[in-house]
Amino acid sequence: MSLPDTPFQHLDPRFRRMVIDTAQVDRLYHGCRWAEGPVWLPATQELVWSDIPNNRLMRWSEGAGAGVFRQPSNFNNGNTLDREGRIVGCLHGGRAVVRTEHDGSITTLASHWQGKRLNSPNDVVVKSDGSIWFTDPDYGINSDYEGYQAESEIGACNVYRIDGDSGDISLVSGDLERPNGLAFSTDESRLYIADTGLTHRAGGPHHIRVFDVVDGATLKGGEVFATIDPGLADGFRLDAQGNIWTSAGDGVHCYAPDGTLLGKILIPEVVSNVVFGGPRGNRLFITATTSLYAVYLAVNGAVRP
Repeated sequence: MSLPDTPFQHLDPRFRRMVIDTAQVDRLYHGCRWAEGPVWLPATQELVWSDIPNNRLMRWSEGAGAGVFRQPSNFNNGNTLDREGRIVGCLHGGRAVVRTEHDGSITTLASHWQGKRLNSPNDVVVKSDGSIWFTDPDYGINSDYEGYQAESEIGACNVYRIDGDSGDISLVSGDLERPNGLAFSTDESRLYIADTGLTHRAGGPHHIRVFDVVDGATLKGGEVFATIDPGLADGFRLDAQGNIWTSAGDGVHCYAPDGTLLGKILIPEVVSNVVFGGPRGNRLFITATTSLYAVYLAVNGAVRP
């Protein structure tokens, strides 16, 4: 499997100011079954990501290379950091959202809604007020490959919010077929949510929708922001200028805040997710099927309010 000589595909003049044409995509690790959920840890200058079918969390740093961070991981999928630098993760196996404390212990933040078990939390973001927003499709209970096969107790795939003070869980969106990746706009006034319903229904959605955040706790709207082709918006992140860098079938697609597809980073595997990291926040780490990739960009990742 070889990387393209020219990884950047320019579709809009604005993209030339966002990438470094002489930069190359580096393949940092190979050996996953489905790499997902990358999160950058500034405190230790390392990347942690999920290898879901192999039931493990991996880690990578510039000096030490790659190794196992936690195994078993209870089929951990999406990850993010909270305001105190702790990893908040989505467990397919545990059907829960959990937090890894600084001492390594695990705290369960959400496992049920209205007395029923969650499906298989998929991706998660933390807002500046400490609230935690996560998607709950059924990918982890569809089979024993990325979790444990089971019937959905809720009977729907929803998006939820965990209150940062009380810990109460509320439903914020119930009209997506398979809610997946999600991210706030740089000012947190909008929430982008992927719908990957194409995985379960021919002609199903493979787009990102955008919602207005009302009073910091509810959503309204939900128009389609961008349709991904080829592939799916499994996971995505924003840069400091508000552009969205999202997974796709042929690599990473970059969208302007107005929804224009600016360009692509071509990757020889199906991409699942991305995250900005590195000492200056200008390196995009890319999880793609069996591998972890990275590339330096001319933009930096968004900094939370």
